[in-house]
Amino acid sequence: MLGKMISAAAFAVALVAGTAAAHAAGDKAKVTLVYDHELPNVPGKSIKAVLVEYKPGGTSPGHTHPKSAFIYATVLEGSIKSQVNDGPVKIYKAGESFPEFPGDHHSVSANGSKTKPAKLLAVFVVNTGETELTTDDK
Repeated sequence: MLGKMISAAAFAVALVAGTAAAHAAGDKAKVTLVYDHELPNVPGKSIKAVLVEYKPGGTSPGHTHPKSAFIYATVLEGSIKSQVNDGPVKIYKAGESFPEFPGDHHSVSANGSKTKPAKLLAVFVVNTGETELTTDDK
């Protein structure tokens, strides 16, 4: 009897831990490359665009982008909470945009709502050879 209770308790702990891990992983934003084209009039540079989709309450870890990257981000749906470098935390709503300059650190990037999804389009002008557009903080 005691063995069955211990087994049941161990199973419950494993189930809760697995659910918590899946929930945490499920909160991370989905990032999809939607455009990638070399600029014909600027040798060595490309324009790349990523769609960032946040579930309600979703987040992205703090991160940086390639040193060559200039980024112009536009909120397509919902609201995005953002902080770049040591600037203030701001909430941008659908239709609003913000830049990120080469070398910036994006310390806060999250859905501004706990109940509604959000989408962001980030357009990069970056060196053509760059394949990793985002490097998460360690």
